[in-house]
Amino acid sequence: MLWSLIKIVVFVTVIAALTWGAGYLLESSGGLQITVMGTEFNFGPLQSVIAVIGLVIAVWLLLKVFALLVAAWHFLNGDETALSRYFDRNREKKGYEALSEGLMALASGEGRLALSKAAKADKYLEKPELTNLLIAQAAEMAGDRRTAEDAYRKMITNQATRFVGVRGLMKQKLADGDTDTALKLAQKAFALKPKHEETGDVLLKLQAEKEDWKGARETLNTKLKNGQLPRDVHKRRDAVLALSEAKEVFAEGNSIESREAAIEANRLSPDLIPAAVMAAHSFIEQDKPKYAARLLKKAWSVQPHPDLAAAFAAIQPNETPKERLKRFTMLTKVQPDHAETKMLLAELNIAAEDFPQARRSLGDLVETNATARSVTLMAAIERGEGASDTIVKGWLARALNVSRGPQWICENCQHIHASWNPVCENCHSFDTLAWKTPPMSEVAMPGGLQMLPLIVGTIEDNSGADAKPPVGTRSDIEDAELITDPVENGAKSK
Repeated sequence: MLWSLIKIVVFVTVIAALTWGAGYLLESSGGLQITVMGTEFNFGPLQSVIAVIGLVIAVWLLLKVFALLVAAWHFLNGDETALSRYFDRNREKKGYEALSEGLMALASGEGRLALSKAAKADKYLEKPELTNLLIAQAAEMAGDRRTAEDAYRKMITNQATRFVGVRGLMKQKLADGDTDTALKLAQKAFALKPKHEETGDVLLKLQAEKEDWKGARETLNTKLKNGQLPRDVHKRRDAVLALSEAKEVFAEGNSIESREAAIEANRLSPDLIPAAVMAAHSFIEQDKPKYAARLLKKAWSVQPHPDLAAAFAAIQPNETPKERLKRFTMLTKVQPDHAETKMLLAELNIAAEDFPQARRSLGDLVETNATARSVTLMAAIERGEGASDTIVKGWLARALNVSRGPQWICENCQHIHASWNPVCENCHSFDTLAWKTPPMSEVAMPGGLQMLPLIVGTIEDNSGADAKPPVGTRSDIEDAELITDPVENGAKSK
């Protein structure tokens, strides 16, 4: 409404200005005098202005006629498109103007306007390699998925725009959740342009989701050749894929191939814990305990982990607790101040029923870096030393209110996994799982977990030392050991 009023006011103002100008010229004196071949022409002020305007129009028409004659001359001399280019020049100008306006509308977020300008540009230009892309992107912005898909399909038929068309359809299928079709389109797009980094990443992610480990390794090698990956990152991810391939071969029952694949995965990345564990079991099956111990020690020096300790225990599954404690010295002397090493020594000494040494091995871990596992180990030590049920239950209650300790966490979405996987089960990211402690969160419940020690007992026993239960045996501390997951139980489960 306001815009219409403004246009009316502008129109009236222009008419009034022209009327005033014409009246002023009619009342003015003087004029324009032209002599042509002895003939004199006299023009008044208004007539002079009209003559000048007519002269400009005549010159413009003369130039147009001259350009037409030049085009006709070129046509007669063999240029068959000279006349068509002459008549299409105006259409081409309008088409490029519409294309420019469509791009500006697309950048401004006006999807509908960009779509209408793209359709106009397509009508005038007849250059689908330019207009189809604008139509597709404008239709996507406007929410018209069908028009966008039709535009992408048209782009596939043109060699110059085939990659863009395939990539556009791939992204649409990904948005729809059709990963099977998206995988095929990603393979096609990657074959058309293997140096396109985003397409390579999408293809690698889809292949990992579909557990196509062989194809994923080929894609990874291509990305390395194209300089899209640092060599150390490629080595790590290739080890992850090799490990996943080894697990698949192991599930199929091909033991020799699985052993070789596991050893290859560990060779590519010795710090990859699952690869080290699987390679160690492969050496154990081949009756090569020294090789298994050597690679587990190397992996432990990089990142101590309970799975490494369990695999080390599986090397000699029938040894006594004291023999195991002695043999584990090879492992525990590496990174002796690490929390995992301290808890491992505590478990080994609990299994050997040397509870004072278990307490010394655990040190101040329950104060400086308390976790459910370390606190439960302290409960087992207290029970083994003959502490009352009140003290033991107090430690177990505290285990509910501390960190659960390091776990496999996706660094992309922070999802916690029960075991290592090459692909996050939540966000489907590839090679994003890391062994670290998740952030501590409060549990919402009436009264809070802080009330539990008051219910089941406190850690400090104030009842006096006049009567202590007898020192516990192995059967006395079974309830506490169920939570600690000692190395001996882990080895037997293997």
